[in-house]
Amino acid sequence: MVLKQTLTAIDVMDNAYVTGETVKELFQPYPNVTVTVQTVTGEKGSTDFIKIVIPGSNGKSNGGDALTFGIVGRLGGIGARPNRIGLVSDADGAVSAVASALKLADMQVKGDTLVGDVIVTTHICPNAPTRPHTPVDFMDSPVDILTMNRYEVVPEMEAILSIDTTKGNRVINHKGIAISPTVKEGYILRVSDDLLRIMEMATGQLAVTFPITTQDITPYGNDLYHINSILQPAVATEAPVVGVAITAQSIVPGCGTGASHETDIADAVRFAVEVAKEATNGTCELYSKDEFAKITELYGSMKQLQTMGQKASQV
Repeated sequence: MVLKQTLTAIDVMDNAYVTGETVKELFQPYPNVTVTVQTVTGEKGSTDFIKIVIPGSNGKSNGGDALTFGIVGRLGGIGARPNRIGLVSDADGAVSAVASALKLADMQVKGDTLVGDVIVTTHICPNAPTRPHTPVDFMDSPVDILTMNRYEVVPEMEAILSIDTTKGNRVINHKGIAISPTVKEGYILRVSDDLLRIMEMATGQLAVTFPITTQDITPYGNDLYHINSILQPAVATEAPVVGVAITAQSIVPGCGTGASHETDIADAVRFAVEVAKEATNGTCELYSKDEFAKITELYGSMKQLQTMGQKASQV
């Protein structure tokens, strides 16, 4: 059901000359979808940030009040040229995000419009740098993480799935996809039962989750170890964020080529689309509002974890 969109996104991005405008052209057949591209230059090069808005029937863009759902494709770059030739493993986040948007746009022209708006963001960089990391090298990005969050974490997003390749570790030994606990305002909350249910339906397998630590939900650049940047959107928003990891049994470097598996990406896309359907119509929650209210009543704010070490009173 989503493999067509996945293959289309891969085919377009596996190209040394691809830009954000190239990706934008994929959405020309969908007049109701708004796509914006902005090129941003950093110390290590430039990248094209892309924002895709698929309006809902009762979405806020149409004057409605349904929840606005966010899908963020996280990555350093889709290519590491000239050091590596071809699409890198790290590109899976961008591929998943674009393919999710294509599927939602196609659904809309066929009469299946979601209740709420969906905002999809990612960035396109075919020649990003790499950087050392244990146990395998990571992809780096032309711009810093604060810049990435500024363009990818849109204030209108009220719940977010952050999709990222997460293969360069010894923590997740599963080929396919896995989800994290929900992160909100510096708290690591329990894994959403609704997301587990949807994941089992979308993959046809038992749900797979992965552990995260306090370090993982703090900002990059604080000299703490992070499994990768999958939860970095959580430092830039009060909305609940869940990481959707595209995973492998073996340890695969983010800058490795020939390591993207279409069916695994399609699982992430199918999951994201199904969560968007239910989240915008109110039948899926990423966290329990009552539990969050109770834990903050008991232990106070943890927003200092979203900063570079400031106290909660300063946030």
